[in-house]
Amino acid sequence: MLMVVCSNLRRPGHVGAASAMRNLNWMISGGYRPPIQALSRQYVQAPEARPVADERFPASQQDRKDIATQTVRSGQPKDLSPPPSTSPLSPPMSDRNADPALDVGPGVEVPYNIDWIFPRLRNPTRFWYVASQFVISAVGIFSKIVLMFLNKPRVYNKERLVKLISKRPQGVPLLTVSNHYSCFDDPGLWGCLPLGVVCNTYKIRWSMAAHDICFTNRRHSLFFMFGKCIPVVRGIGVYQEAINLCIEKAALGHWIHVFPEGKVNMEKEELRLKWGVGRIIYESPKIPIILPMWHEGMDELLPNVEPYVIQRGKKVTLNVGEPLDLNDFILDLKKRQVPEPTARKLITDKIQEAFRDLRAETEKLHRERN
Repeated sequence: MLMVVCSNLRRPGHVGAASAMRNLNWMISGGYRPPIQALSRQYVQAPEARPVADERFPASQQDRKDIATQTVRSGQPKDLSPPPSTSPLSPPMSDRNADPALDVGPGVEVPYNIDWIFPRLRNPTRFWYVASQFVISAVGIFSKIVLMFLNKPRVYNKERLVKLISKRPQGVPLLTVSNHYSCFDDPGLWGCLPLGVVCNTYKIRWSMAAHDICFTNRRHSLFFMFGKCIPVVRGIGVYQEAINLCIEKAALGHWIHVFPEGKVNMEKEELRLKWGVGRIIYESPKIPIILPMWHEGMDELLPNVEPYVIQRGKKVTLNVGEPLDLNDFILDLKKRQVPEPTARKLITDKIQEAFRDLRAETEKLHRERN
């Protein structure tokens, strides 16, 4: 449906949009053939993005910032491959059961080869930005219409989110985390943002999307790729290209949104959060601003049952929490050389604790509206 909206929003006579659509149609119709690589290729490390100055620290304290964030100032890329096990007491992890020489673990099906997507997300071309701007604008307008005009949203502490997106210190990444109750959570929730944000490919978030849902063929892959979605293979653990790419985008100071539950939580139970978010925070060259959010009502706006039709007049509540200040906590973990698997679990546990308090508060606010 979003692809239909995108195609209908093209304005005749707009040279940039028309040119972008001609190129996009050429790619979709078969003129573009992405390279096909073997699924069971050897793990290839992604290069680290170039460092950007962190304005949270004055020039006299840049050495302290480097210790806290482990920024690599040499020209060598940071090693993002799985570290060797240093402690027999490391917590058990599903990713340890996968063959480290393969990109996919046992029992994980990859319906469509996604290897060609990562280089294009890692090094976007001018055409990529044009096509991305078109898709982001179309989806942003659609999300705003659905959320703000067809339903009844109420956003608490919205100014906090908008300020961190648009006015945070240069080079400092933003990591938002929220619960996942509906397939329309992203992009639907961003409909509450100003048009200058939700329709701007340079400001809108990067987000991970399931490879077996959003990247099942070339058409869908192009659409979600231009929508700044990163294909994540669920079931192979935290050492995969999707997490690597999130770390690189954090190094550039971008906004990344993560659903740490790892799936649409239809039962609304308290799930153990996935440790990939802990790895992004711990291994990011700059410690990101961590902003937790909780929402209620999105599963009524788009129910998780067939026929999966967007509803009208539903109450949606979004509560933006206080940023989590984990700088000293992460600095202490690195100073004590805590094993990475343990460190990322401890960081994820901090987010889980924040979720508990924020969930109780948001559920109360949502009930009071009824």
